[in-house]
Amino acid sequence: MLFRKTFTTESDIIKGCLKGERKAQQHLYEAYSKKFLAICLRYVKDRDLAEDVMIEGFMKIFEKLPQYEAKGSFEGWMKRIVVTQSLLTLRNNRNLSMEVNVEFHLENADSPYELNHLETAELLELIQGLPVGYRTVFNLYAIEGYSHAEIADLLGITESTSKSQLNRARNTLKQKIADQQIKERRING
Repeated sequence: MLFRKTFTTESDIIKGCLKGERKAQQHLYEAYSKKFLAICLRYVKDRDLAEDVMIEGFMKIFEKLPQYEAKGSFEGWMKRIVVTQSLLTLRNNRNLSMEVNVEFHLENADSPYELNHLETAELLELIQGLPVGYRTVFNLYAIEGYSHAEIADLLGITESTSKSQLNRARNTLKQKIADQQIKERRING
């Protein structure tokens, strides 16, 4: 009779991964790869590069697993590694420059907008269309829940730059949403 080890709890998966068991690693990967790829895609637009970043993130998770102290959420601990790996990729890839034109200004930053009819996929697409710096800070603050101090530390910028990037990202999104609604009104007119 062939004995097959199954991993039914998070604790079993962690123990198996710590022992280097391939099945446990595969189980962890299969359980979180889609979620972590989505996180990577929020920072890195190119799908192939995002997949590479996700795989590097998993390699770091397996490498750092002995450091996990079971304080707080295991998923949260892994997510932080994946986000950090995404940010390192942005920092190290000159083609994905974090610089954003400081002189950029929206003429209609105060235009009215509604989120009522905006689907999640459409909103995520609008976020993906933001310049890299805006998108990165917006994702870290609004989606991942990092503070401006943490963002500043992660990105090597000042807190005021983080706040300014977030404000510009929000204003840009407001304008894009308003433009999209005007376009839809014309079409449905």
